[in-house]
Amino acid sequence: MPELPEVEALAAFLREKAVGRVVARVDVAAISVLKTFDPPVTALGGLTVTGVARHGKFVDLDCDGIHLIIHLARAGWLRWSDTLSPKPPKPGSGPLALRVHLDDGSGFDLTEAGTRKRLAVYVARDPAEVPGIARLGVDPLSDEFTVDRLRQILTDAKRAQIKGVLRDQSVIAGIGNAYSDEVLHAARLSPFRPASSLDDDELAALHAVIIDELTTALKRAQGLAAKDLKDSKRSSMRVHGRTGETCPVCGDVVREVSFADSSLQYCPTCQTGGKILADRRMSKLLK
Repeated sequence: MPELPEVEALAAFLREKAVGRVVARVDVAAISVLKTFDPPVTALGGLTVTGVARHGKFVDLDCDGIHLIIHLARAGWLRWSDTLSPKPPKPGSGPLALRVHLDDGSGFDLTEAGTRKRLAVYVARDPAEVPGIARLGVDPLSDEFTVDRLRQILTDAKRAQIKGVLRDQSVIAGIGNAYSDEVLHAARLSPFRPASSLDDDELAALHAVIIDELTTALKRAQGLAAKDLKDSKRSSMRVHGRTGETCPVCGDVVREVSFADSSLQYCPTCQTGGKILADRRMSKLLK
């Protein structure tokens, strides 16, 4: 799933490629991708892309005051083409969900692999009209994300597990499953540690790690073509997605806890004092 660094890099890519261009037309290949009906998607035709912003994991193309907002979900992606095919796509054919044509013949496809379709597109007069944006918490790369703000977030979370708090978009916007694994590994914290149990030193270290992990990932992603962003993310992970491999810090085996529709990865030596987390729903440390 694209998270803050990849989405911000994608927004920067679109600023370079799309800003100043006029939307020629928008082809909808999967009607389920559209989550709004007013304004209609046809209203974008003839409008100029005047800016591109990021809100958490949402990409926002401002087209003369009408916003085309995209959430790539778990398996969605944006594929840019300098010479996009002018032929209208056949509805329901393959992974293509939506195609945006620009006036110079360039544009992009929104695609989604797999059968669980969660890619979402909104056309809105104000980004705040999109429920997912309206409920977003603090952006971890903004000036508002201070140590005191993080302390309040973790205090309010009480006994909630810190992994879940980091992933909660209404609390901290932009961190997902992958970077929460990486942050907790770098901070040497168990994913099941109660959020409110951190002392001042652990809190300050976690704050620094969050900013460092996201900033480093963003720098790595900047300048890459859109098609290369996902591969760059995968190759940079230390523990996420690396079950059974060797931890690059201590040499222990990276372990996994699986849930109904996701999993997390961690290093026992670095994060849990050598204890193995039970790989079951509502996992607890094995005694």
